[in-house]
This record gives sequence, C-alpha cells and structure tokens, in this order.
Amino acid sequence: MNYENPLIVQGDRTLLLDVHAPLAEECRNELIPFAELERSPEHLHTYRLSPLSLWNAASAGFLAQDAINVLQKYSRYDVPQSISMWISEISSRFGKLRLVEGPTEIIEKRESQTNQNDEKDEIIEEKYLYLVSISIAVYKEIFSTPSLKKLLTAKPYEDFENTSNILSEDEKKYCFLLKLTDRGTIKQSLLKLGWPVKDDVKLIDGEPLDIQLKSTTSHGNPLIIRDYQKLAAQALVGDKGPGTGFGTIVLPCGAGKTIVGMTIMDMLKTSTLIITTNISAVHQWIDELLDKTTLTKEQIAEYSGESKLINQVTVATYQVLTWRPTKDGPYPHFSIFHERPWGLIIYDEVHVLPAPVFRVVAELQAVRRVGLTATLVREDGCEGYVFSLVGPKRYDVPWKELEHSGWIASAECIEIRLDLPETQEIEYAVAGAREKHKISSQTPLKIDITKQIIQNFPEDKILVIGQYLDQLNEIAKNLNCPIITGKTPTSERDRIYTDFKNGNIKVLVVSKVANFAIDLPDASLAIQISGTFGSRQEEAQRLGRILRPKERKSRFFTLITRNTTEEEFGSNRQKFLAEQGYSYKIVRYTNEDDIKNLTLEN
Repeated sequence: MNYENPLIVQGDRTLLLDVHAPLAEECRNELIPFAELERSPEHLHTYRLSPLSLWNAASAGFLAQDAINVLQKYSRYDVPQSISMWISEISSRFGKLRLVEGPTEIIEKRESQTNQNDEKDEIIEEKYLYLVSISIAVYKEIFSTPSLKKLLTAKPYEDFENTSNILSEDEKKYCFLLKLTDRGTIKQSLLKLGWPVKDDVKLIDGEPLDIQLKSTTSHGNPLIIRDYQKLAAQALVGDKGPGTGFGTIVLPCGAGKTIVGMTIMDMLKTSTLIITTNISAVHQWIDELLDKTTLTKEQIAEYSGESKLINQVTVATYQVLTWRPTKDGPYPHFSIFHERPWGLIIYDEVHVLPAPVFRVVAELQAVRRVGLTATLVREDGCEGYVFSLVGPKRYDVPWKELEHSGWIASAECIEIRLDLPETQEIEYAVAGAREKHKISSQTPLKIDITKQIIQNFPEDKILVIGQYLDQLNEIAKNLNCPIITGKTPTSERDRIYTDFKNGNIKVLVVSKVANFAIDLPDASLAIQISGTFGSRQEEAQRLGRILRPKERKSRFFTLITRNTTEEEFGSNRQKFLAEQGYSYKIVRYTNEDDIKNLTLEN
C-alpha cells in the first residue's frame, strides 16, 4: 500500500487515476496499451479494462502479466485478486483459437457450352481453412452455436502437401473445416462470442511492383524515416510469414502515417490499393508517392468521383466505393477490389471505415492490409470489426511521447465557455435534443469571439472548423476569407489549400471535410466552433490539423455554450485527448479582455 501512488484499481474493472499524484503522467502512458479512458474530469480520470483492449494488447505482444505488473506498480492499494485473475483469463483467450491453412479440393464441374451440343469440363479449386483449438470446452461451445454450425464442419486435421503450420496434438483433435471465403465472417462471429481468432494463414503476395523509397525527395530534401515509423512498418510486415501482414497502426496526426504506408509498400513491393477519405486526400497521397518513391505518374491511378482508372498503385475514396444507384442495389465500384491481384490494401483513416466496406474486407482476408489511424475510437462501437477484419493493433505510441521528442508540435487546448443569449433561452428550453445542440452550437456570440481570437493572434495561420454550413458561411463572410465545404469543387479546394500552405491565406474556414487526411503543415491555431455531438475521434482529428512540427506552439480553441447539451458533448469529445495527456484550460467568457488576457499569458 502506497498512498502516493496515482492509481486506484476497483473490483468492477475501473481504474481511477489521480492526475495530481507524482507518477500520474508515467502511469497514464503505461495504461494506454491495455486500458480505455471513460471519463476525464479535473481530478480523477476513469479508465476501464475491456476484453477488446486486452486482446489488442495481446496481439501486440503485451502479456497479461505485463498489465498486472503495471497495476501493481502504480496502485495505491492492493490490486483485487479478481482483477488479476480476470486479466489473465481474458488475455489467454487470444490464441486459443487459430486459423491455419487447409486443403484444396479439385472439383470437376460439367457445363453445357453455349451454341454447341457438347459439354465442357470446368476444373474448380475450392480452398479450405482449419479453425483449431487446444480446448475441448471451446470446441464444444462453437459446435453448439447455430450461426457457426452453418459455416463450420467438424473434421479432424489431415496433413497435406506444402503446409507450413505446426499443430499440437490437441489442435489436431479439435478442428473445424471452413471455406476460405468465410474467413472474415467466422472471425467476426467468434469475436462476438468472446473468442478472438489468431489468424495464422499465410497471405498472398499479389502482383510484384518495383518500388523503392528515395533517399532524396523530388524537392531535393533528404528523406529520413523516423525510428518509430520503421518500427510501425516492421510490426505490420513481420517476417512475411503466417500471422503477419495485417493490422492497424495508431499514430497521432502529423506523425507521418503516410510515410509508414509507403515504407510498408517498399518492404512488400507489391501492387497496392490505397483507400482514403476524400478527393483532396487522394491527391495528397499521389503527390507524396511521386515525391518520395520511385513510382512514376504512369504507375499511379486515381479512382474517385472524377476519375475511374486502375493501375499498379490505385488511390480511391471511400465515397465512390460506397456509392450505389439505388438504396437497396449493389455497389458497382466494389469490383475494384478484384480488378487486379492486389498484394496490399491500405485503409487510410481506418476508424471511419464505412459499414459497407466492412463487408468487402471480410471477403479479402487473403490480402495483406493495414489500417492507418490516429485513434481506434468509433462512436458506433464497431472497433471489434476493425480488430477482426482489418487486424489488431500492431503499433501505438503516446502522443505526448512524440511531442517530447519534437516529432509533433506541442499544443495548448483552451475551452472558452460562453452564455446562451437570453433571447434564445426559451427557444432552447422547448426544443428537441437535436435542435438543442444546433441552437447552442450556432449562438451568434461565437462569431464575435472567433473574430477576437483571430485579431489577438495575428502571427498564426488559423483554421476555423465547424459543423453547420450556415454558420460557417456567415463566419467566412464576416472574416472575408475563403471557405471549403463538401460542395467546393476539387480544383478550387486544392487551390485554396495550396494558398494556405504558401502563406497567401492566413485564415481558412473549413467544414467536416477537413477532419481527415488533410496536410496543412503550417496551421498553428484552430478554432472549433461546433462539432458532431460527442465525437471523440473528431476532436482528435481536428487537433491533429495543427500538430505538424513547427517552431511555434499550437493552440486549439473550442467554443462551448454553457449549461447546454453542447457542454456535455464537449466533455465526451475531450476523453481521447485527455488519455493522451492533453488538458483543457477553461476560460469563462465575459468580454473581450478574456481573450486579450490569453494573449498576454503567452
């Protein structure tokens, strides 16, 4: 028992972190691999242990005993025995089920040929996998689950040629046979049952591609791959054997996830499909590939709403892939996944992976794949889909660790709380939940405060980010500055981004389109005037817009209307950043002097 330690471990699997204790920051960094932040008020932050957080940790080589040791090291009181036992039990579930290579059956199918009387023999190869376990109890549980019995056949393991898998005697007894095409579906279903599958089936190599990273970029700058970028790429590629080549890499915005993706391409040297969030991100990926790799323009294609070309390296948008002519019709652009023998698929900003794409990912379990993201948080609770279909977390690093190393900018988060005008109080009181959020988000005083912040920080390059287009258009008009929304033509959008990068524009108003995969390296101040309810990943992405390394400190302002639903949503939005070590300075706005005082403090 050590009363100076920062952590209180409770029997309900919650962890209370005293942020004022001497070892609080060190403890928080050691909790990140295996615990999830739930609440982050001023004095005590609440973390929770969950099966998915422990399985992600286990997949990255973080053992159950490692987690127990962290709790025992920092706990103020004795760690409950039930917690240690639960961690050991849940963590041990990862690896109790494995997918290994199975046999290939040759099927002769006789079909009548068109315009001829004779028949044609067609040879079809049907590939199978084995789902194996070391536990008869697990085997029986799976066998008694109706939804799984439709896809699995109980069958002892049989040796066959060219297998590289070594099974224990128990695994050879407790086996199921399944079709290769059901691989993803089975992994999803078993995760829901509480049994994560360790996928040890070797992936296909795909079409070879001669690609190398340059030592000097096309702009004449030396290309230096940072140590953590190399480690992230190596964690994904592994030894290229079974169990490697798929997973998720979590790095802060501004830490160079694109460089990691290109490093993986250089290591695998195979035809690659890159899917990202919008057309501007497509163009940025193409520019980066041309600048930093030996690929030529002729080898790279764009597949978007504006161009439908496919080449050895193809960069596409999620939007075009999930478009369909009718609400219940097929997705015509899903054919891109089968157009070439891809050896690698990169899912940029994987935390926003649309539900329809998950279906395709379930079918593409034989292809190497990597998800790149700043946060695995999904407000729809589908983190498990990312884990089972794209792959578990292979690499993660605390944001503050990279900040201290100088790889991302230091940032100050400031929440300015303002009052709802008396003229809107009755309107707000009688409104529905969604309308309440809109009223509180669009209160007119936010425009005045935004102008005051801009006036008091004239040396910064500033982004004004919001949710509601009417509000954004009004602010852009008041500030006499350009605005980018989803309706802005691509050519105009790219021109404005270029002008901002070059310093021709000092203030830029952006809608949700700037949440993801936009490189604005010199932006040093962001003003968030409204957001998507309580979205934690959106908060992280928006802060990420100003985290590219620079000489001056970055500032992230959030304008919140007091005593409204916006205040509650704002608290939830900040959870992820609080886990990474960011604290929010709260400023109660009464007049212009409150903003001027912030300038004086800096």
